[in-house]
Amino acid sequence: MRQSFDETTDPSFGARHLPRVRAKMAEQGLDGLLVPHEDEHQNEYLPAANDRLAWISGFTGSAGAGVVMKDSAAVFADGRYTVQVRAQVDPDQFEILDLVEGGLPAYLERAPKGAVIGYDPRLHSPDALATLKRAAAIAGAELKPVDANPLDLAWADERPAQPTAPVVPHDDRYAGESSASKRVRIGKAIAMAGADAAVLTAPSSIAWLFNIRGGDVIRTPLPLGQAVVSADGSARLFLDPRKVTDALPKWLGDAVSLEAGEALPGALDGLSGRRVLIDPGQSSSWYFDRLESAGATVVRGIDPCALPRACKNPVEIEGSRQAHIRDGAALTRFLHWVDTVAQHSLPDEREVAEALEGFREATGALKDLSFDTIAGSGPNGALPHYKPVASTIRRMETGSLLLVDGGGQYLDGTTDVTRTVAVGEATADQRRMFTLVLKGHIAMATVRFPAGTTGHQLDALARLPMWMAGLDYDHGTGHGVGSYLGVHEGPQRIAKAVNSQPLLTGMILSNEPGYYREGNWGIRIETLQVVTPPQAIPGGERPMHGFEQLTFAPLDRRLIDSDVLTPDERAYVDAYHAETLAKVGPLLEAEVLDWLKAQTAPL
Repeated sequence: MRQSFDETTDPSFGARHLPRVRAKMAEQGLDGLLVPHEDEHQNEYLPAANDRLAWISGFTGSAGAGVVMKDSAAVFADGRYTVQVRAQVDPDQFEILDLVEGGLPAYLERAPKGAVIGYDPRLHSPDALATLKRAAAIAGAELKPVDANPLDLAWADERPAQPTAPVVPHDDRYAGESSASKRVRIGKAIAMAGADAAVLTAPSSIAWLFNIRGGDVIRTPLPLGQAVVSADGSARLFLDPRKVTDALPKWLGDAVSLEAGEALPGALDGLSGRRVLIDPGQSSSWYFDRLESAGATVVRGIDPCALPRACKNPVEIEGSRQAHIRDGAALTRFLHWVDTVAQHSLPDEREVAEALEGFREATGALKDLSFDTIAGSGPNGALPHYKPVASTIRRMETGSLLLVDGGGQYLDGTTDVTRTVAVGEATADQRRMFTLVLKGHIAMATVRFPAGTTGHQLDALARLPMWMAGLDYDHGTGHGVGSYLGVHEGPQRIAKAVNSQPLLTGMILSNEPGYYREGNWGIRIETLQVVTPPQAIPGGERPMHGFEQLTFAPLDRRLIDSDVLTPDERAYVDAYHAETLAKVGPLLEAEVLDWLKAQTAPL
C-alpha cells in the first residue's frame, strides 16, 4: 500500500464529536469516559475502525490516551508527539497533558468526588486498569465498566468497517519451525505455568504460533483474532470467516479448530473448572471477567508466545540478514539519488518518501512498508516521530539536514533504518552533533554484556557521549523487531525506563540514538542488530553476549568529524563500511557501486 500524505483528522473533531459522546454518556448515567489509544487487541498501530482516540480528538499518534468528562476533556501524549498533538487537537475542547509525567492516573486523582467514570473492559488490560482504579479511588470517584461503549454508539453511523484482509499461510521456510512444533512447545509452557489452557489475544502471537499472516493492521501483516491453546498443543482459532482463505484449514491441520469470532464467548464459558493462563499486561479485562464468571481459575502470566517469538531461530535470523542486504541495496540507491539528484533539485518530503518507497518496491520482494516513512527536512527532522502530511511538508534546504527513517516488510524479515544526510556543506556544529550521536551508536553496537543484562542497563552507553556534552534525547535507544511481523515488538527494549526482561540470544533490537534541535534539524542513526550467543573473550573469565549488525547502508561521511572519534571508533566505522560494500555492493549497478565505494572508503 502506497504511503498516504493526506490528513485523516483535523482539530474540529473535538467540537464535532464530543457532544455526541457526552449525550451517550448521559444515557448511561456516566460523568466521564476513558478513551485509550489501544484497541481490543492492545495494538499500537490500529485499523481505522478501532482508532477511537483519533476520532474523538483528532490526535493520531501511536501512543496516547483521552478522558471525556461532562464539562471538560483531556488528551495525553508523550514527548515524541508534543508538537503533533498541539497541531491536531483543539485546545478549546481538550486540555493537552503529558502521558508520562503524571499522565491519566494523576488526572483521575483530581476527578470530582462521587464521579462515575465509564471504561470499556475490552480496551484496558487488568494491569493498566488497576493503576487507574487506584487513582480514581484517591479522588473518591468510581470507574465503572460499560457493556456498550458510548463512543462506539456515537460513532456508529460513520465508523469504518472492521478489516477483513485474507489470512494466509506463512511458509515454514521463512518461519523456521512448523506450527505443530511450536504448539507442542507452547503447550509444555502452559503446563509448566500450572495451567490447562491459555487464551491468546495478541495478533503477533496468533500470527507467530500458527505460522499465518494477515493485513488487518496498517504496515504490519497481522490477522486480528483470538485463540485458546490447550496444554496438549491442540487449539481453537477464532477468525472472521470472511478472512479465511481456501488454503488455511489444511495449513492449520486437524489439531486446530477454525471457528468464527462469535464462538469465542462460548468457548471461554466452556473453560469452567479449568486453569487458564492469560497475560494481564496484554489481554483486556473483559477476558478475565468472562473467565472468572464462567468458573475458570485464572492463571496470570506472560503470553507464552512472547519470548519464543522474540528469540529468533537460525532460519529467521538468516532471513533477516538477507532481507537487510536486499533492503540495504534499495536504501543505498536512495542515498545515491539524494546525493546526486536531490541535492540539486531539492525535492519536498513527499517526493523523498516516495523515492525511497520506489527503490524498495523495485526489489520485487516488498510486501509493504513496515511503517510510514519519516522524511524530515530541517525543523521537521527535529520531531522524532514526524510524518509528512500536506500541511507540514517542506522542501529540502541547503545548509540543513534531512532525516529519513523507514523500513520494509519482506517475507523473510522486517527492516527499520534511519540515515541523516547533509544538504549542501555540513557546518562544524552539525558535524559535531552527528559525531556525538555516532559515538553513542558505536558504543551500543560494540558492547559485550553478561547473561541476565537488560536493555535498561545498557541504555546509558548510547547516551554517555551526549550526556558529557550536556545533551540527551527523549526517546528509547532500541525497540524489539519481529520477523515479518511488527516493527515494534516486546518484551525486549533498550530505554531509560526500567525493563526487567534480559536480552537473550536471537532477539532483534534497534540501535537509534539521536539529537534534535527544535526549530532547526534532527539527527538519528539507526540500525537493527541481533543478540549473539555468549562467547568467551580472550583473557576474560565469563562468556559475553554481543550484537551482530543486520543493517548495512553507508553513513554520510560529510557529517563525521574523525577528530572527535577515538581510534577504535574510526576502526569500527571503516569496518562497518567495508562490510556494507562487501554485502550490498554486488547488488548494485556500476554507477551506484562506484558512488558506494567512495562513500565507504576508510575515514
